[in-house]
This record gives sequence, C-alpha cells and structure tokens, in this order.
Amino acid sequence: MKIGLNGSVLEASEAVISVYDHGFLYGMGLFETFRTYEGRPYLLDRHLIRLRAGCEQLGIRYYADSGLIRGWVNELLEANGLNDGYVRMTVSAGEAELGLPTGDYEQPNVLMLVKALPPVNDAVHMRGRELRLMRTRRNTPEGDVRFKSLHYMNNIIAKRELLASGASPGAEGLMLSREGWLAEGIVSNLFFTKNNVVYTPDIAAGILPGITRERVLELARGAGYKTEEGFYGWDQLQAADEIWLTNSIQELVPVTTLSDANGQSAMVGDGEAGALTRQLLSLYRQTTTVD
Repeated sequence: MKIGLNGSVLEASEAVISVYDHGFLYGMGLFETFRTYEGRPYLLDRHLIRLRAGCEQLGIRYYADSGLIRGWVNELLEANGLNDGYVRMTVSAGEAELGLPTGDYEQPNVLMLVKALPPVNDAVHMRGRELRLMRTRRNTPEGDVRFKSLHYMNNIIAKRELLASGASPGAEGLMLSREGWLAEGIVSNLFFTKNNVVYTPDIAAGILPGITRERVLELARGAGYKTEEGFYGWDQLQAADEIWLTNSIQELVPVTTLSDANGQSAMVGDGEAGALTRQLLSLYRQTTTVD
C-alpha cells in the first residue's frame, strides 16, 4: 500500500512520524474525508476551507493549496491502482516538546491515505438502513464549532455500543446532545422530512458542520423545498415522513428502520427510500459530474 506523507508518495512501511508529534500525544490535529468521481475530488475546496479554519484556530500553521492537493490525490490513486477512491487527509500538529504548547505549531505533518470505495448496489441502497438511538451522548465541541479532529473517542465509544446492541448489519448509531436534542450519527449528519419540509439539527446543537450536509441543504432549497435547521427531539424523528443520513463517502443514505435504545423498532414510511430522498440523491449525484 502506498501512502502520502508531506507531499510525497511512499510505501506505508517507510512512513515515520515522531512519537513527539502532538497529534499522537494530545490529539492535536484535523482530518478530512472525501471521495473522487472520475478521479476528481468532490467538493475539495469546501473541505480545505473547513480544514484551514480549524488549523488557524488550533495554531497549526498549514495552508492547503487546492491545486497541489488535487495533484497529490491523483498521484496516490495511480500508485495504488485506483481510478477512484476514499481519501483521508490528516494534518497533525507536528513534533514539539512534551507538555502543552506555548506557541503555534510551525511544522505540521500531512498524511494522505486512500482505499477503494465500497461497492454500491442501488436496489439494496434504496431499501435503507436501521438508525439506532445510542445511550452514549454527543460530547460538547472542542470550540465554538465542532472540529473534524483527531480526538474521536466519543465516536468510538458510540460505535462500540452500536456493535454490542444487536443492531442490523450496516446500521448507524444516532447520538443525542447532552440536553437531549437530536445531534448526529457516529459518522453522519441527520436529515428528516415532515410535510415536505426538510429538517436537520442546527450546528449549535454541537454537530459537525458536514460538507455533504451543506450541499444537500443547498440542493433542497434549489428544488423548492423549505429547509429548517433547529433543535428537535426523538419524538419528532419518530413522526417523520422520511429520514436519511449524509456523509462524503456514502452520499445520502435512506433510513427505513428507526430503533430506540432498547431495540424497539418501527418502519419509516413504506420501508423504502422516500420520493424526496430519491430526488435529492439524484440531484446530488448529478452535481458530482460538474464540480
């Protein structure tokens, strides 16, 4: 497997990062995950804007050049024999003295990993997935807005709960905020509809400002739907006409089974992806060819 490190492409076994890197010692770092379509990273500029803003707030001196990143992605895909791929780009704070920092991080490490995209069977995809309510609550953001940071313990604890819960294969876990509001999935943002209004939790609920979330809101408004970002409860989700999840790799994922923390399940709609979900997924896929 070939990986990218600080602009180069090399064998994974040759990649070395110091044990004094504050990404390892203190979780000081950020990452972005995105995918390519016909070799082109989708919505890359938006991912890099989010990455730059996070680095600035954390005092990590890194500016991602879009053109250089696109070239690096293409080089890495080719080196791994992939036409398209799942890409994870990580910016770690870099090496520093043991102890909390007294200044900015001037020499971060930048790591890029790629792997094959999961196969998608649209017929199966449209039958949807289970969304299981977790007892694990979403932790509060690192700052005013949640970073896509290397500190992922809360998500991993929720994932362990999901795996032990008896949920169906491929199910996603839903976390509530500490106040009890709908927050987000373990690796996804949440949407639901009622009477053709598209709802999604507000960023102020402590969720990640997802890139795909942002794009889907734009597409929904462009298609003439009213959208609302706010604070919602479990009962409102139970009454939804349609539910779906978003992330940059899986696009829009229909939810057709909704389960509480005790495993009591109910079908969403007629057990298939709803018309609005299908429409927005189609619009989303159309935009991947022109980005």
